[in-house]
Amino acid sequence: MIEVLRCTVNNKPVEVGIDPRESLADVLRERLGLTSVKKGCEVGECGACTVLVDGTAIDSCIYLGVWAQGKSILTVEGLQDADGGLSPIQRAFVEEAAVQCGFCTPGIIMSAVEIVGSGKQYTR
Repeated sequence: MIEVLRCTVNNKPVEVGIDPRESLADVLRERLGLTSVKKGCEVGECGACTVLVDGTAIDSCIYLGVWAQGKSILTVEGLQDADGGLSPIQRAFVEEAAVQCGFCTPGIIMSAVEIVGSGKQYTR
């Protein structure tokens, strides 16, 4: 049985048919072509699949696509500015060489976006 998912992805309204058993990671990667969402462990441990749902970082590999109904989802693809340039957080990662192999970098960037967007003050 196919269900229609209606939500906002990277500030654009989306309507897509999905299997209710599909993870949000699969919906984003396979149905919407957003390949910054990486599938690593597929059990919610590694964070490579992290996206923001209504501003909160979640592991999209263990979050069902149907749970995103009516919600706002943000992936790394949605961070770039109107000219396609990097966001300040992405630029900071580049400038500080904060990458290893790069596979999990999109998930780490999305976690950083949540932290910065929370307004909380952090110290060492």
